[in-house]
Amino acid sequence: MKKIFYTGLAGIALFEFLKVYFIMPLPGSQRIDSIDIAYSLHNYRWSFRIFFGLMIAVGTISAFQIKHKWLPAAGLLVGLIVIYLFNFYMTAESMFRQPQNLTFKPQEENSVNDSSIVIGVEHNGVAKAYPIRFIVYHHQVQDTVGGQPILVTYCSVCRSGRVFEPTVKGKHEKFRLVGMDHFNAMFEDATTKSWWLQATGEAVAGPLKGEMLAELESVQLTVAKLFTLYPGALIMQIDEASKTKYDLLGRFERGQSKGNLTRTDSGSWKDKSWVVGIQIAAASRAYDWNSLKEQGIINDEIGDMPIVLALSSDEQSFAAFERPEKTENFTIRNDTLFVRERSYDFSGRGLTEPSQRLKRVKAYQEFWYSWRTFHPQTMQYH
Repeated sequence: MKKIFYTGLAGIALFEFLKVYFIMPLPGSQRIDSIDIAYSLHNYRWSFRIFFGLMIAVGTISAFQIKHKWLPAAGLLVGLIVIYLFNFYMTAESMFRQPQNLTFKPQEENSVNDSSIVIGVEHNGVAKAYPIRFIVYHHQVQDTVGGQPILVTYCSVCRSGRVFEPTVKGKHEKFRLVGMDHFNAMFEDATTKSWWLQATGEAVAGPLKGEMLAELESVQLTVAKLFTLYPGALIMQIDEASKTKYDLLGRFERGQSKGNLTRTDSGSWKDKSWVVGIQIAAASRAYDWNSLKEQGIINDEIGDMPIVLALSSDEQSFAAFERPEKTENFTIRNDTLFVRERSYDFSGRGLTEPSQRLKRVKAYQEFWYSWRTFHPQTMQYH
């Protein structure tokens, strides 16, 4: 009976550890294909707990019928500590909480520095922006822009920002941060309990495995560039309840983070080097950030689509558009795009012909290892 008691204690401690290990950035956990195991452990967690709990209960009386009763008592205490740590302290949603007060201000009332980088979303003439230095902690912000519900997501370990429509099977869903897979943040919807990857919007575990969240168009700009292009934009402000968790000095967004998971490689094509990734249909290409800074503008063709990728003079804001003609290359001067006699601002709006607008192409700044992980067929632009 004593063996049953201690086996139950060891079993529940190991289970609680593994349940978290496979979905958190612990040594070795993110480099193996363990998502199915992780989801099974999570899905059947109460079965495991009841099984090991019964073993402990059955063996308790026998375990305490010894001279040194502190031994089984210590075992129970350690078990309770493990259960607490891996259910209330080391879970993703406990470490990275949602904002308690979601507040937005216009330019004249904004307190976020002009050089800060934001993820911007425009819908029905309304533009809102979410500073990376805030959402890098929250990982997700659920909001509405111009009547459209949105899910703004960011993964600091991948340096990836995405905006999705939080709709699953026609129903507006709530999501919680559940952990990560292959170093990418992962969310669980409240109804089906499926797990969705932040970098792709794909359900990788659960009843909806293989389905995709609809992605919404977003841009990455500095605050200054945001208000230049969208003077009426509203920008997310500090949530006082989360203030101590924010990267208020913007070290991460400038590539100055010292953390092993969030650091930046200053060279090109290293794991933590910055790239701009573009996926068009089945074709995917990555552009080295250092090369983009040197050139300012890149005219290219991905699949059958001619595109132009441009970097602002602030060396942070970037945009990609479809080129109307394959034979016409764009140039850039003072953050204005030129092709023949036509000119466009950084949002794609025509300056010489206001009725004309360039079609935006989804482009993402990301760590190179992340882009190639989730786009294994990607090509490198040289």
